Amino acid sequence: MKENNLSNRQLLVLVIARVLMGWYCLYEGMVKVMNPNWSSFAYLNDSQGWFAGIFKAMASNPGLVSVVDFLNEWGLVAIGLGLILGLLTRVATISGVVLISLYCLSHPSLIEANYMLPSSETAMWVGKNLIFVFLLLILLLFPTGHIIGLDRLLFKKKN
Repeated sequence: MKENNLSNRQLLVLVIARVLMGWYCLYEGMVKVMNPNWSSFAYLNDSQGWFAGIFKAMASNPGLVSVVDFLNEWGLVAIGLGLILGLLTRVATISGVVLISLYCLSHPSLIEANYMLPSSETAMWVGKNLIFVFLLLILLLFPTGHIIGLDRLLFKKKN
């Protein structure tokens, strides 16, 4: 493991970013878990862009929708807790990149796209999910869990 070359301010900003992103994921996951009527079906079926066929095919299979629902709900919860606590931060960050990238592929910020739930959170090709992915990639390049987080205890160097 490399030595920490971050200033205190850099470390503080990165840890705050990690916790905020974790809170967002945890909240989104818990909202889905707590709502017995939530399903990914409508989102998958509303997919547009290059990969719409894949996501619509997933929506057409009720068994697969159940798997997607479980992975989405509890994946967001686990990613959120990992980022907030600095626990298995690398796994949480990579998992977040994968999951949120799937959101980007399902609902790309295309000019001609008209989704069921219109969003003002896109600016011609750049949406919040794409920004979120790149923020996670920054956290992957500048990991903080081993400095401030449970990873510090979990992966403690033995003398």
